[in-house]
Amino acid sequence: MGKATSIKVFCSGCKTHLYTYRKKGGGSLVKCFLHKILWDGTQERCVCPNTQCGSAFCRPAVIKNRAANKIIGGKVFYK
Repeated sequence: MGKATSIKVFCSGCKTHLYTYRKKGGGSLVKCFLHKILWDGTQERCVCPNTQCGSAFCRPAVIKNRAANKIIGGKVFYK
């Protein structure tokens, strides 16, 4: 098992900070479990809070009986 690290997730279109997320393991960000989101900057689930952008960056899902957001490829980046 990999060590969990805190990452910041940003909108690719407008560079708005969306989440601070506790990610475990390497690889790309494919899904975000809601219970692992440490800070949430969105007002509406899966929609960028920037009024000029407002793009959908993920889709609501249930994975392993837990609420999650499935990231749409190319819509976010993280540091």
